[in-house]
Amino acid sequence: MGRLEQVRVKVRRAYVAGRESVRAARAQAKATEVVAKAPVDLDPPARPATPVSTTSRDDADVPRGLRIVAAWSWRMLVISAIAVLIIIVVARLKLVVVPLAIALLLSALLAPAVEWLRGARVPPSLATGLVLVAGLAAVVGTLTAVIREFVANVPELSRNASEGVRTIQNWLKEGPLHMSDSQLDGVLSSMEKWVDDNRESLTSGAVDTATATIDVLTGLFLVLFATFFFLRDGGRIWQWVTRILPGRAREQVATAGEQSWLTLVAYVRATVLVAFIDALGIGLALVILRVPLAFPLAALVFLAAFIPIVGATLSGAVAVLVALVTRGPLIALILLAAVIAVQQLEGHVLQPLIMGRAVAIHPLAVIVAIASGVVLAGIIGALVSVPLVAVLNTGIRHLVSARAVPPPDAVVVKAHPT
Repeated sequence: MGRLEQVRVKVRRAYVAGRESVRAARAQAKATEVVAKAPVDLDPPARPATPVSTTSRDDADVPRGLRIVAAWSWRMLVISAIAVLIIIVVARLKLVVVPLAIALLLSALLAPAVEWLRGARVPPSLATGLVLVAGLAAVVGTLTAVIREFVANVPELSRNASEGVRTIQNWLKEGPLHMSDSQLDGVLSSMEKWVDDNRESLTSGAVDTATATIDVLTGLFLVLFATFFFLRDGGRIWQWVTRILPGRAREQVATAGEQSWLTLVAYVRATVLVAFIDALGIGLALVILRVPLAFPLAALVFLAAFIPIVGATLSGAVAVLVALVTRGPLIALILLAAVIAVQQLEGHVLQPLIMGRAVAIHPLAVIVAIASGVVLAGIIGALVSVPLVAVLNTGIRHLVSARAVPPPDAVVVKAHPT
């Protein structure tokens, strides 16, 4: 190969190498341009599905639905055990828990008056003492008037009761039942036998009631002292309670407690107003129909109205029975119609209008709460159960809604703004 041929080959190789380098540069430039023009996805990649944790092959072979049911079951068992433990503790400490519950109800009733006096620049202790003394004076005066009128009308009521019993016996004989003297004697003998069989239990109950006087007095003083301090230092007491909780839950629980307290205040005020209207309506009917013991029966209606549904029915039945014994069947029927009218007005107009949605509770929940309260603490339990359910309803709903709201510092990034 001559020198000229060698030069030609070298030039050829240089040309091919230069052309390949140009092609590589162009390809790299196009790739860079495509990457630059591609949309940027700011959303984080989706996390892979979390596998179901199983500790053994046997757990993996169990159907997923059965595993979910089992998980829910043991959690519900734990919650039920905690609820039973709380009920046992409350039952053991009933002499302390019941007065504190009554003190909370009285505090919710008297709190607006205390706040009004504080707004008038009255010292907190003096304002609380004045309101508490005025409330006690009103209660004692009402009970004194009721007892005095009841004692004054006992002889007439007993005489009319005997006449009413004879009237009922005559109606059983001559009415649609046509009961004979032997059947009536059998019914009376059965009643006497029941009294004789239960004489020991009735006597022991009376003795227990006599021996429980000290407990009643202790509970009364605890109610008074707790009501005084709840009215004066309720806000500070609740702040101290919430400081025990973790920092994240402290604010939510504090707000839920404040909302629950407002619900309790609204419930007590509305119940007092509804009870006053019921007592006024039935009391006017008793006065117009000239039924004895009108004022004590109206007071009974007022007190019984604090037990929803059941209390109004029982107090109305007592008023109708007194009218039947003292004034006869016709007056009793008229009074029964008046009682039904007042109760219908309460259930369909007053309760929805005054109570409002803040303390709205389903009637089934009310009945279950009253029954549970009667089983656990008798009449006091029936009195406290419904406001307790209303407070828990408000508090739980507030906590659930607070957890559903995202935190204020949460940032959401969208790939393509709209």
